[in-house]
Amino acid sequence: MGKIVLMFSGQGAQYPGMGQELYESSPAARQVFDEAEKIRPGTIQQCFSGSAEELSITENTQPCVYCVDLAAAAAIREKGIAADMLAGFSLGEVAALTFSGAVSYETGFKLVCIRAKLMQQASETVTAGMAAVLKLSDEKVTELCNEFENVYPVNFNCDGQVVVAGLKTELEPFIQSVKEAGGRAMPLKVGGAFHSPFMAGASASFVDVLDAIEIKNPQIPLYSNVTAKPYESDIKQLLSKQICNPVMWRIAVENMIEAGADIFIEVGPGKTLAGLVSRISDKVRVFNVEDNASLEKLAIS
Repeated sequence: MGKIVLMFSGQGAQYPGMGQELYESSPAARQVFDEAEKIRPGTIQQCFSGSAEELSITENTQPCVYCVDLAAAAAIREKGIAADMLAGFSLGEVAALTFSGAVSYETGFKLVCIRAKLMQQASETVTAGMAAVLKLSDEKVTELCNEFENVYPVNFNCDGQVVVAGLKTELEPFIQSVKEAGGRAMPLKVGGAFHSPFMAGASASFVDVLDAIEIKNPQIPLYSNVTAKPYESDIKQLLSKQICNPVMWRIAVENMIEAGADIFIEVGPGKTLAGLVSRISDKVRVFNVEDNASLEKLAIS
């Protein structure tokens, strides 16, 4: 058997009721939620019975998805499955950092709450949005973005799928340009232009937050969204840069495969990352864990 990767879900994967089954069946998962609840009362209620609208607010989304991510990873570890590598998509990288042992559960949760607040505030300063572009190469999407002053490629997900962020006034003509180039673009239901220069203020403020805490080296190799390579001594710099720089997901997955990974398990709500990995490579096994049924299906040997 090769190496196992745990992938931590990002913002946009949330849904009402997420994590409840894990909370009720796994002591390790329950501990994650209970510790978060002490720091941010109401988190459990939002995850288990909050509306889709409530969960879509960035200040709520990030802490809630973080909890479900970590709870699923804790349940897997409780089952006796150990990860050889870690990666997280956007906010999922903070959950992955915590799981790696670089920070405590308490510190990690406080970090994600502050990160969410800063990104929410940055989002409220401009009228911006995001869109997924399909059927065009990374290079072509980047070329089209360069034709607009305020549209940027921000998530390089897999071949033929790039997410862009920009001012809403420019996204509509951009989408038309994509169509004319033979691609397809779909607006995303998100509250801001994440991983773009519009998040520069949030990124700068997060630097000050990170400077005040101790972050150890990850005990499990953790691949950065910014560099697509394992963290080294630049953890704080990369965590802050990640907020306003593109997520290099496809390259990170390819690098992990090259390093020997052949089992990828998405932990947290949804199957988005599992789907991306399946499109990146047909030579790896892909799973997801978000509830009891998916946990029971996890058969690794």
